[in-house]
Amino acid sequence: MSWNATVLTLYPEMFPGPLGVSLAGRALGEGLWALETVQIRDFATDKHRSVDDTPAGGGAGMVMRADVLAAAVDDVLQRRPEAPMLAMTPRGTTLTQTLVRDLATGPGLSVLCGRFEGIDERLFEARPIIPVSIGDYVLSGGETAAITLLDACIRLLPGVMGAPSSGEEESFEADLLEYPHYTRPYEWEGRTIPEVLRSGDHAKIAAWRKARAEADTRSRRPDLMERHGDAPRQSPSGARQENEG
Repeated sequence: MSWNATVLTLYPEMFPGPLGVSLAGRALGEGLWALETVQIRDFATDKHRSVDDTPAGGGAGMVMRADVLAAAVDDVLQRRPEAPMLAMTPRGTTLTQTLVRDLATGPGLSVLCGRFEGIDERLFEARPIIPVSIGDYVLSGGETAAITLLDACIRLLPGVMGAPSSGEEESFEADLLEYPHYTRPYEWEGRTIPEVLRSGDHAKIAAWRKARAEADTRSRRPDLMERHGDAPRQSPSGARQENEG
């Protein structure tokens, strides 16, 4: 049985978009996951197919109507009650790798894409919808965020990545940034690959990678380091720069 994604959007033509190429696209073609789009305007009741109105209390922009969205959400929830319903909105909780893993191990998900100034708050009060944000910035709409969410989930599905272990040591899997990577040529612009990575000593390589991941996380993302726990500080050597001085 494939992992199924339903996207509620004003712009179904944006899908699969990037999800139709590379790993996700190949997996879609192989039936490892399936995609359905739902046009929100199909649930509007007036001749103009209106989905938004002016904000209560005044202000710029328009707000997506709770009644129209509820009709679309109810239709999907009735057909797919087993799939969690998420809404992409900057007011949501931040998407994490933990949530991604949970979603990837389930039957799939439904995702509502917000637009304009946002969604009438009463929809979240009346329906089992999880508001999710991909970061502290504002996009033109929830579609791009939904693509990000889906890509993060799809790559974890069985059979999508070539090696089952490919995702085990990546950034955020252990609340740490991933260690840095190197490949040939050995020397490039006077910079060489750290010697430990050429040693063939797998224990030393693993220790270097762990220490470097902790050091980079501590300096770049102290918030993640707090969540990970204050691991013993080590000073792994980075790539040497032969032409310094």
